Amino acid sequence: MMSSVYDPQMPDEHSQFKLLRMKKFAPFFWTQFCGAFNDNVFKNSLILTLAFHAGNVAKGESDILMNLAAGLFILPFFLFSATAGQIADKFDKSRIIQIIKIAEILIMICATFAFYYRSNSALLFLLFLMGMHSAFFGPVKYSIIPQHLESHEIIGGNALVEMGTFVAILIGTILGGILIQQENGRIYAGITVIIIAFMGWLASSFIPKAEAADKNLKIGLNPIAESIKTIKFAKREKSVFLSVLGISWFWFLGASYLTQIPNYTKTILGSGEGVVTLLLTMFSVGIGAGSLLCEWLSGRKIEYGLVPIGSIGLSIFGIDLAMSYSATNPDHLLTVMEFLKTSGSIRVLVDLVLIGIFGGLYIVPLYALIQVRTEPELRSRVIAANNILNALFMVASAAMAGILLGKFGLSIPIFFLILTIMNIVVALYIYTLVPEFTMRCLVWVLTHIIYRIKHKNLHMIPSEGPAVIVSNHVSYVDALIIASLCRRPARFVMDSSIFKIPVMNFIFTTAKAIPICSRKQNPEIYEKAFVSIAEALDAGEIVCIFPEGMITKTGDIHEFKNGIEKILEKNQVPVVPSALRGLWGSFFSHKDGNAMMKFPKRFFSKIEYVVGNPIHPEEANAEGLRLAVIGLRDDAGV
Repeated sequence: MMSSVYDPQMPDEHSQFKLLRMKKFAPFFWTQFCGAFNDNVFKNSLILTLAFHAGNVAKGESDILMNLAAGLFILPFFLFSATAGQIADKFDKSRIIQIIKIAEILIMICATFAFYYRSNSALLFLLFLMGMHSAFFGPVKYSIIPQHLESHEIIGGNALVEMGTFVAILIGTILGGILIQQENGRIYAGITVIIIAFMGWLASSFIPKAEAADKNLKIGLNPIAESIKTIKFAKREKSVFLSVLGISWFWFLGASYLTQIPNYTKTILGSGEGVVTLLLTMFSVGIGAGSLLCEWLSGRKIEYGLVPIGSIGLSIFGIDLAMSYSATNPDHLLTVMEFLKTSGSIRVLVDLVLIGIFGGLYIVPLYALIQVRTEPELRSRVIAANNILNALFMVASAAMAGILLGKFGLSIPIFFLILTIMNIVVALYIYTLVPEFTMRCLVWVLTHIIYRIKHKNLHMIPSEGPAVIVSNHVSYVDALIIASLCRRPARFVMDSSIFKIPVMNFIFTTAKAIPICSRKQNPEIYEKAFVSIAEALDAGEIVCIFPEGMITKTGDIHEFKNGIEKILEKNQVPVVPSALRGLWGSFFSHKDGNAMMKFPKRFFSKIEYVVGNPIHPEEANAEGLRLAVIGLRDDAGV
């Protein structure tokens, strides 16, 4: 019999920012931050050097060099991601990170000399090496998080990493631009990137060990063959691969927006470089805020229901951005203050912030899903596959922009509108293939708009292994509320008549709920339910039942049927008593008449879910569990 694992020390309330004070996360966070920061200081310093300070380089040659720079930075992701994923799975990840950071210091020392001697060819080669550095860091970056963090910390850890990455990109881009415009700016840029690289290495030296996932792995050196093999690893689990595609699509969108913002600012907004920086800042602030909101909105668990909400927000505000501003023809490029005084400027800024926020809500749960649903020994290689496809999608975004804006001469707002339409189509495709996203979204909306939910002692539900949760049955949405709070997917056993309710049926079917009825009503459904319950518990899953067998019509907790005892005869697993408070009198309860037949008086009402201490199967019986649930409900009423 499989054992269940609890985390009795895990508090119900915990801020993701506490991770920044923990050795298991803080050194990694600052290592990642410094890496992204340095990439963009160096990359933007180089691009601006090629654009404005390249000596006798002609305008056409400058454009070629800038496009070459963009290509050289992304090329290593195609060439080395597969190998990087294998290395990350084979060796201690903390040691890999330290070696990567030492390599970064050496690259930046060479870059300082290249800046000093004004060697554009050397700088381009070093940019390729920095791309290679990032390609090797990528698989370690996301695969080390679930090794060091507890399950309830993963969403917060990913949120902080995404926030930190975009803030680092923004600050690095701005700082690179400021440095290169100074007298002796090349030297300042060179010294700065060495200092940042050294800080990243220093932070990496404090990262705790992260043992190899597969020490016997043989590393293949053929980049094409290994890339194909790596992508096949990602395709093993359908939801994981579609999450990879969803993340890659986000980078397609993000790269498209970020690349066009400078020209959008100049040609549509009629504004200068200061406004470009303002728009980039708004977008980055939005991404950071959306990423940090994920933990709060998800209740510290991996909430896939936020992904469709993110898609909807990206679409709504993408359309609004395309329609929010009419082209101006000022006699000069507007400053930030002049732009803010124009009609529609605030709308543009709000749209960019909200696109960023919903982008954060969209991408953080997808990264977390990949981390938890991928086998540990394959995790780095699956993330490497994600990086390969991300790079491919970003190249595709540049190609599409070149065709639509260049060859066909479309305006940038029309290009933004096309992007949004494509986003809607992609979202519908993914959510059709993985209905779990849509199901979780419906559950999240129901349980966060109609009710205000509090909870106590969720950590009493085992983090691993099989268990049975029992609860009182107050309304038609009890299962949805518990599902929205449980940090592990749970199989719910419910009355077959509730199972058939429209919309609810889609949710329950997607969640693999188990319909049941009395033996007298339908012996076949009754027996099949217990077979399904036993199979779920044998597979180490959580099963939730409502032992009363019916929704209360009086508000009292009725007699518990002996079905729980029948379950425990076949599967000796822990039983976790729990109680719902505050639902009696709601629209979905039977108070004052049939449920859902009276005008809803209580929207956004307070309810509470309380979990008790697990009970050993040998000590569990129907009446004892009923008394435990009554005790948890306490005097607060149902």
